[in-house]
Formats: sequence, C-alpha cells, structure tokens
Amino acid sequence: MSYVKIRGCTIKLVKGDITRLRVDAIVNAANSWLKHGGGVAAAIVRAGGRIIQEESSRIVEQRGPVKVGEAVYTTAGALDAKYVIHTVGPRMGEGDEDEKLRNATLNSLRLAERLGLSSIAFPAISTGVFGYPKDRCALVMLRTIKEYVSSGGKIREIILCLYDDETYRVFEETLWKNF
Repeated sequence: MSYVKIRGCTIKLVKGDITRLRVDAIVNAANSWLKHGGGVAAAIVRAGGRIIQEESSRIVEQRGPVKVGEAVYTTAGALDAKYVIHTVGPRMGEGDEDEKLRNATLNSLRLAERLGLSSIAFPAISTGVFGYPKDRCALVMLRTIKEYVSSGGKIREIILCLYDDETYRVFEETLWKNF
C-alpha cells in the first residue's frame, strides 16, 4: 500500500477487490444505462445484491441514461459501504477522453461530499472494456484528486483500489511523480 497526505486527506493506493473495502462509498465504473453486466459493475452487484441493479434501473427510468462524466448513487446493499456512486467514464476513441475522465472523477467526489461522506474508493475508471490506457487514467485521476483536495475538498480518505499488479504499479509510479 502506498499513500500520501494532503490537507488532512489520505490518498491511498491498494491492490484488491473494491467490493471488500470498508468505506462510505465505492465508485462503480458504469455504462450510461447502468446495466451492471461486466467488470467492476458486475462484481459490485454480485457482492452487494440485486438491490443495486434495481435502484440503478429506477434511476435510468426516471431520468434517462447517465451522461459520460456524470455521477449518480444507489445504496450499497450487502456491501460494507453505505453507497455505490455510479459514474460513466469515457470510451477510448469518442473524443475528449481526458476531460470526461476528469469530470467522472470530480463529480464522484463532489457527490460523495454532498452526501456527507468522509471516505470513498475508486477503481481505475474506463481501463477495462472502455479501453482507456492505464497510464493516462492514473495521471488524470490522481491529478483530479490532488486538485480536489488542494482546493478544500472535505473527503478525508480517498482510495484507488487497483485489481492487478500492473495497474497498481502504473498508479504507484504516477503517484510518486506527481505528489
């Protein structure tokens, strides 16, 4: 585990399963229709229960699809978290991917803050089937988190939960180069 502290906030990198973390919210790298059929989304529903998918479906029924960069939330079912924050990251090749990932990260942090939460865990958004390069993801997410914390963000613990050794290594190198 690697970590840095900025303005009373601990930013941690951990390798493992995001569904096992004890935090106020975990972030789901979702699609616009909040259909949680693969990747991190499927793991979250398997661990937390169908209620997460049911609440997600109601959100889409009420407001339509979630745009890239937006964030919405559901309860966390049987997870140790209170909430799941669903954010839609960019697909490589759609254009303006870095700004969209920045918005997905920042809007998730702002939503957690509006909910009064003090801890949140992110996966490496869009690096799976959406094809976003891990090195660019690490740079954009870590810079966005640093800007959020430096500008007075109120969340006290921000975890980047990385599933495999390669992703962890990429994020760790980026962390030490940018903090």
